[in-house]
Amino acid sequence: MKQTIINLGLLIAAFSSHAQKYEFQSVKDISCTPVISQGQTGTCWSFSSTSFLEAEIIRTTGKSIDLSEMYNVRHTYPKKAWNYVMRQGHAQFGEGGLNHDVIDSARDFGIVPQSAFSGLVGGQTGHNHQEMAKELEKLVKANADVSRQPDANWQSGVESILEKYMGKDVTEFTFEGKKYTPKGFLEMTQLDLNNYVTITSFAHAPFYQTFILDIPDNFSNGSFYNMPLDEFVQNIDNALDKGYTLALDADISERTFSGKTGVAVIPEHADDATTILTEIKPEKKVTQELREQEFRNFNTTDDHLMHIVGKVKDQKGNIYYKVKNSWGSDNARVANGGFVYMSVPYLRLKAISVLLHKDALVAKTKKSLGV
Repeated sequence: MKQTIINLGLLIAAFSSHAQKYEFQSVKDISCTPVISQGQTGTCWSFSSTSFLEAEIIRTTGKSIDLSEMYNVRHTYPKKAWNYVMRQGHAQFGEGGLNHDVIDSARDFGIVPQSAFSGLVGGQTGHNHQEMAKELEKLVKANADVSRQPDANWQSGVESILEKYMGKDVTEFTFEGKKYTPKGFLEMTQLDLNNYVTITSFAHAPFYQTFILDIPDNFSNGSFYNMPLDEFVQNIDNALDKGYTLALDADISERTFSGKTGVAVIPEHADDATTILTEIKPEKKVTQELREQEFRNFNTTDDHLMHIVGKVKDQKGNIYYKVKNSWGSDNARVANGGFVYMSVPYLRLKAISVLLHKDALVAKTKKSLGV
């Protein structure tokens, strides 16, 4: 009888060690603005980058400002349209973009608070760009047709569509009792846009140099600093340890990225793809070679942009990045209040790039890159 009890105890212990439900504990939390929803739009790139800039304002001034995501979108669409038409349709045109597009927009047109430009018209309470995107695509495709000359006023047509669906552009507004222009508001926030760099890790380009990453949404041909994978992750960890957040571009097409359960993981064994969403399972060892292979065979693509704002750990001590998403905070689609806990293996394999302050880089990396 005693032996039976001992054996039962061993079985229970063994089962527990292999089937543990996630229990997360905070390791590092960096102040950020609340999770919000991008609605029915493909503008995660602006939500990610705008949230990042909001966190930068908090970090440098202690002031929390709700910035307008849609102001950046409104000023980026004309650039995408010009690129598509002047390349005679041999370019990407759609709702997507990358983190540097918001930095470029802010540099050219400034930034505004949400109260000055919501991008919502006609009593809308949520964003939906489906019809707007269709109208814009129809217009640019017609004017990129080499069998005919573009309409002399096609750019005004783009502006008319944007105004119809997002509202008139804003050139002056009042915030906390003071009048600003968008560029004046940017200056007030004390953001220095020259301080931000995008880093990545791909073996097909030289390390410690910049290169143009060939992904569909890089319509503006933004440059990325390249480095070995271990160093890429080291810089992400260094930034968080020093109190800096990072804007993230990643692939979320994996079955094991789940907003609903709030985790993003890479199982070592394919049979664990379902259970790993709720239970701790062994994860894959991700090398530079595997990362490159998954990029080259299109298993890793730039699907979605988010915002890394901290770290958590599970009861076994495994570390996860706390990633602020833009699918809302209180609905059936999300857990953890809208945050996703992304494992280190998932980030190593599926993170396309991160945007961060250059002072958040490891000293050795900063010197190697010359920034």
